[in-house]
Amino acid sequence: MLEDSHYYFNKAADVLGLSDRLREILWAPIRTIKVDLVIDDDDGKLQHYQGYRVQHNKARGPMKGGLRYHPAMDEDHAAALANLMTWKTAIVDVPFGGAKGGINCDPLTMSEGELNKVTRRFVEQTKEVIGPTIDIPAPDVNTNAKVMGWIMDEYSKYAGFSPGVVTGKPLELFGSEGRDEATGRGIMVVLDEALKSRGKSWQDIRVAVQGFGNVGSNAARLIAEQGAKITAVADHLGGVSNENGLDVDALSLWAAEHHTVKGFSGGTAFDNMEIITWDVDVLIPAALENAITEDNVNDVKADIIVEGANGPTTPAAHEVLVKRGVLVVPDILANAGGVTVSYFEWAQNIQQFRWQKDRVDEELTHKMREAYAAVRDVAEQEDIDMRIAAFVLGIRRVGQAATSRAYVSEEINF
Repeated sequence: MLEDSHYYFNKAADVLGLSDRLREILWAPIRTIKVDLVIDDDDGKLQHYQGYRVQHNKARGPMKGGLRYHPAMDEDHAAALANLMTWKTAIVDVPFGGAKGGINCDPLTMSEGELNKVTRRFVEQTKEVIGPTIDIPAPDVNTNAKVMGWIMDEYSKYAGFSPGVVTGKPLELFGSEGRDEATGRGIMVVLDEALKSRGKSWQDIRVAVQGFGNVGSNAARLIAEQGAKITAVADHLGGVSNENGLDVDALSLWAAEHHTVKGFSGGTAFDNMEIITWDVDVLIPAALENAITEDNVNDVKADIIVEGANGPTTPAAHEVLVKRGVLVVPDILANAGGVTVSYFEWAQNIQQFRWQKDRVDEELTHKMREAYAAVRDVAEQEDIDMRIAAFVLGIRRVGQAATSRAYVSEEINF
C-alpha cells in the first residue's frame, strides 16, 4: 500500500513539476513512533503487542488520522495511510495534517477488558506526542466510539479534561451528532455529484456495495433513501442480492444481530467475491484494500466507482478503469466525510459548544460538494483523472502552506 501511495504522489508531483528535493520533503513523515505494549490478559498471562503512530505532516494544522487494531498492522501500513491523510485533509480543506497508527492485535480474540488495557497502555506510551493541538486520533478498522472514549479518559488523567484529543467519541463524551454516518454520507454526496456529471438520476441506478460495516451500511442506507436500488451487498462471509432493490433497513438489522449479511432472507445468496464484477451502474468498494486488481478489473461492469475503503483499487487496475472511461471517485475524496465531521467534532470540543445534527449534515454536504468541484476542476484543467487530480490538489495546498511557513524555501508555482 505504501508503494501505491508513493506511485500516485509521484504522478501528481510530475503534473506539478516538483523537484526530487521537494518531493522528498513533502513525502517523508516528520515522526515515526513504535511502542511496546505489554499487558496481562484475562488469564493472567503476559501478552506483547506493538503500537505504531506515523505523523506525516503538520503544515496545515494538528495531525489527524485513525487508529487501526488489526494483526497485520505495521509501520508501512501506518506510513501509507498517514500520507493519504495529509492529502485528504487538504482536499476537503480542513485545518489538519496527516497521521495514522494502530496496534497489531486481533480484537476478535480479545475481551473488552483486554482491549481496554492495551488501549490505555498505548496512550500512556504516546501521550507526549498526541493531543488536541498536536495529533488527534480517530476510529479506524476494529476501533469505535467506545475505544475513543477510553483514549480520552486515559489522556485526560495526564493532561486534564481533554475531549479534543480524539474524535469519533460517544455523544455522552462530547462526540458529534452525525459522526457515525459521516463517511457514508460523504460517499452519497460525491456520488450525487458524479451522477450529475454523467447525466444520471438516482432513480436510474443500481448499486453494489462491498463491505457492510459502518461505512458500507450507512452509504447503502443514505443512497437508497435518495431513490437508488441497492441490488447487491457483500461482506467477508457472504453476499445477498435482489434485482428489485434490497431492504437496506432490514438488512442492517440482520447484520447487526448476526454480524454478517449472509443468511438474510430478503435476497438471493451469492459468493462474496463476485460483488466486484456485479452487473450494476455504481460499485462502492467499502471493505479493505486491493479489492479491484488486475485479476478482476476486466470483469468490472460498473461505470462509476466510489471508493469507500482506503486503497481498494491497485494502480494497474486503476489505469485499466480510466482507459475504459469508468469514473473513479478516489478514496482520498470519497471517504473524506469521516475526517470532515471529525473536524467539526474537534471544533465543537474546542468551543465547548454542541452543534445540532442538521447543521453537521449541512456543513458536511457543503464541504464535500466543494471538494468534488475542486478536484473536478483540476482534472479538467490538467486533463488528468480524478485520482491524480485529487493528489495534485492536496499536494498543492500542503505545499502552499509549507512555503508560507518557510518550511520549504524553494521557489515553486504551486
